[in-house]
Amino acid sequence: MSAAEETVKLPYRFAREFGLALGASDNGAVLHISDAANRDMIVEVARNHQITTVEEVSQSRFDDILSELYARRSFEEDSEQTDAEGLADDFDAIVQGVEHSADLLAGDDDAPVIRLLNSLLSEALRSGASDVHLEPFENNVIVRLRVDGILKEIASLSPKLAPYLVSRIKVMSRLDIAEKRLPQDGRLSLSLGGKTYDVRVSTLPIRYGERVVMRLLDKDNAFFGLEDLGMRAEMQSLFEAALREPNGIVLVTGPTGSGKTTTLYSALSLMNDISRNIMTVEDPVEYALHGISQTQVNPKIGMTFADGLRSILRQDPDTVMVGEIRDKETAEIAVQASLTGHVVLSTVHTNSAAAAVTRLMDMGIEPLLLSSSLRLVLAQRLVRRLCPDCKTPDTTDTEASHKPVGCPSCQNIGYRGRIGIFELFCVDDAVRQMIADGATEQQIEAHAFADQPLLAESGRALVAAGETTMEEVLRVARLND
Repeated sequence: MSAAEETVKLPYRFAREFGLALGASDNGAVLHISDAANRDMIVEVARNHQITTVEEVSQSRFDDILSELYARRSFEEDSEQTDAEGLADDFDAIVQGVEHSADLLAGDDDAPVIRLLNSLLSEALRSGASDVHLEPFENNVIVRLRVDGILKEIASLSPKLAPYLVSRIKVMSRLDIAEKRLPQDGRLSLSLGGKTYDVRVSTLPIRYGERVVMRLLDKDNAFFGLEDLGMRAEMQSLFEAALREPNGIVLVTGPTGSGKTTTLYSALSLMNDISRNIMTVEDPVEYALHGISQTQVNPKIGMTFADGLRSILRQDPDTVMVGEIRDKETAEIAVQASLTGHVVLSTVHTNSAAAAVTRLMDMGIEPLLLSSSLRLVLAQRLVRRLCPDCKTPDTTDTEASHKPVGCPSCQNIGYRGRIGIFELFCVDDAVRQMIADGATEQQIEAHAFADQPLLAESGRALVAAGETTMEEVLRVARLND
């Protein structure tokens, strides 16, 4: 825990309401004052605390400071909770407290479960987790967080807690708490220190209860420029050139969790200007994009990707983004849309860029139509980035690589954040002819990547630059690359 976390003495509600936060630096206590701070309260705070530095900050920066200072505290204050000391308990302490007082769960007071769940969400956000897993088994409930693509267990709870935690999550996400036999999907919105988070909730009945996965979406970190993704300059130039084409299909491929949606959103943000009508059909809509019309798939009422795409094409679009091409019907409409003057962006689940071509042909797309419509295919993966504060040169390696060490900044993992590795090819005349002739995946790849790096080669460049490790590259890229 940092010095700032140790010396916070203002209640969270007070800090948020009056725009004043007390932190710490090497020189002592720091009073952070927001633009909208209540100036009358500054004197009161100064009277009760030894303040060495006063820092005036913008409201957005103040919100960030609140998140940093109070991340380990209760996610939302209970209505009865007003003193800061009670909010300072960390996740482990709250888990132990609930475990030792499990008999409280038999009464009408559900505060222990609320406090445990709030603390769990705070811990997940503090850790930068993308997903929270609650997994009930016969003798315990396992809580795991996915941080930078890797799951880690953070708690093992009593199985008695499982139904109470699941019920609380269902209430928060407006799901049917009485329905325990069918899967359910919902979402909720949460705030922490002025930041807003969307949470997608999925429940699934299993042998010992209901399994819950919560995906955490930070609206402030939703949008990246293409230059922030880790793409090489020459690759980025080719990608941007394909987006400027008057029509055609641009595909992004990779497994689940490889960052495809982030890349597509970055592309749409680059294209988003007042001169274009940009529309999307997604499953689900993860982030709201200002100035772009977004439609969500709903199979329960017959709203499929194909139906959504067909309807969108009646709305006079210039650019269309289809969340995923899953079937022949969607693929055929996407091809026809590109041939009639639209730019179509989409994803396909394949392991390589060249495999996307054969996947679409396997769906039933005529090779001649595909060769005329496809403009570019990008394959990507995400690797963990070495923590810049503790990485150290690997003296056992003959190449100029680094290895993870671990420090408080990265929670002693050695990695912090992720970066993309990519392979990309443009459909030139030669590739177009190969597709029309029904060439194999290996033949297309041999030509398309004669002078372009494959995934593993892009990864090696990051290893040489000290950004990641070869173990990370080999974890996500094909060994034969």
